[in-house]
Amino acid sequence: IASLVMYLFAEFDDAANLLAANPDATTISIDEPAEISKNQHSRRQEPGREEDDELLGTDDSDKTELLAGQKKSAPFWTFEYYQTFFDVDTYQVLDRIKGSVFPVPGKNFVRLYIRSNPDLYGPFWICATLVFTIAVSGNLSNFFIHLGKPTYHYVPEFRKVSIAATTIYAYAWLVPLALWGFLMWRNSKVMNIVSYSFLEIVCVYGYSLFIYIPTAILWIIPQKVVRWVLVMFSLCLSGSVLVMTFWPAVRDDNRRIALATVGTIVLLHALLAVGCLAYFFDAPELDFPAPVIPAHNVSTVVTKSR
Repeated sequence: IASLVMYLFAEFDDAANLLAANPDATTISIDEPAEISKNQHSRRQEPGREEDDELLGTDDSDKTELLAGQKKSAPFWTFEYYQTFFDVDTYQVLDRIKGSVFPVPGKNFVRLYIRSNPDLYGPFWICATLVFTIAVSGNLSNFFIHLGKPTYHYVPEFRKVSIAATTIYAYAWLVPLALWGFLMWRNSKVMNIVSYSFLEIVCVYGYSLFIYIPTAILWIIPQKVVRWVLVMFSLCLSGSVLVMTFWPAVRDDNRRIALATVGTIVLLHALLAVGCLAYFFDAPELDFPAPVIPAHNVSTVVTKSR
């Protein structure tokens, strides 16, 4: 026993000598694991809060993103300012397209794909592709419907390109602008309202329109039942992306206002899809008669007899 006591005192003396030689050394307390487990237990007590932070994008990771976004930005009249909106690679665009086509229930599209690096590259080219797809497919559909009729003469309708461009780009920019203004206004009324940036809302609307590109190609099929089944299927997919993105942002508002907001978003989205189908594909087309080539005038010489 005496030797054991002498050994313990020798250990304490060595520890004291080390602390005296290096006073800045870090010491470990045996109580720290208990405190760490207590903190972890308290964090596990709030699973609902973590879910809300995941849906709304308001958890601690946003602090890092905000700090990363505090870099100096170029003036808006320079090319470098607008270059940042197109600073995205192919893999990010494809990942966001895949997320808009296969929405995950309970996941926020902005939080998962957009917030780290919102862009205008994908929405711009998706809208441009959709414009030409609808215009070309509408002309082809009209051609196949009247194919074989002797009184029909095919005339390309180039005006459909301008009409489709005006409709789609107006929807992809004006509706997000109105929604962004509404969320900002409601944010001043209700503190729990989460306001997305205008660029994030444009991204959501732009990528949600991708599903209509293959749908417009399939609208060439001259069967109204098939066309309406396709438009309903596409509307459910793209509309679910919008609902799952904007419902968590407005659900803390007045119940009627929140439901009316989401209902308006879905209604405008449905009007775009149904309007494009009805105008470019199901609109009654007039049969243009084939041009009649007039016969050459044959001059007849009449001889008068005297």
